[in-house]
Amino acid sequence: MTTSPTPPTTRTKVLLVDDHDLIRKGLRHAFERDRQFEVVGEAATAAEGVRQAGALQPDVVIMDLRLPDGSGLEATRALRKSSATMGIVVLTMYAGDDQLFGALEAGASAFVPKTAPADEVVAAARHAASSPSAFTAADLAEAMKRRLAPSGPQLSPREGQVLRLLADGMSVAGIAKQLFVSESTAKTHISKLYEKLGAANRAQALMTALRLGLLEAPDAPKF
Repeated sequence: MTTSPTPPTTRTKVLLVDDHDLIRKGLRHAFERDRQFEVVGEAATAAEGVRQAGALQPDVVIMDLRLPDGSGLEATRALRKSSATMGIVVLTMYAGDDQLFGALEAGASAFVPKTAPADEVVAAARHAASSPSAFTAADLAEAMKRRLAPSGPQLSPREGQVLRLLADGMSVAGIAKQLFVSESTAKTHISKLYEKLGAANRAQALMTALRLGLLEAPDAPKF
């Protein structure tokens, strides 16, 4: 009894887009060590990357964020517009939150800093090939926490009370009486409030609080 030969495994086709020759060579070497991948092309500009992607139809594009003729994010948007199934890994030296969310919003599949080991880029490409519309990044969870965290100073409930009493025009003695604390304690609350708001006096504190939305502007007089 003869057995039929095992059909060849289809490799994942990869296009490298980066203006640094050494980085492209390093990435090519990393992908060629993994038998799942085949590097089918290289480009050094955004325009050439988009053109080659259209001609070669790779499964995954590794896209540098900054290219000589434009942004890798714009190229990513163009590629995503033309294909919902192409995996796109954004690679960058500038791995801040703005760049990460820019890659997410442009339609990338993954975001990897250039400081990461080459194996991480290969792993990101593997993810991008299988789940092109599911974004992944090593720092995504922390970046989301930072983005969702409230901006500006965070006042304690007591500091919020003090702020409202200051807005009502109360003196230190009046605030102390209202809060059932000593004048010394009231002064301490006011001092901490000024420090959080970066204010030197009541007027500055109230103006800053209004600007940050910590206080509502008084209603205009009705005639």
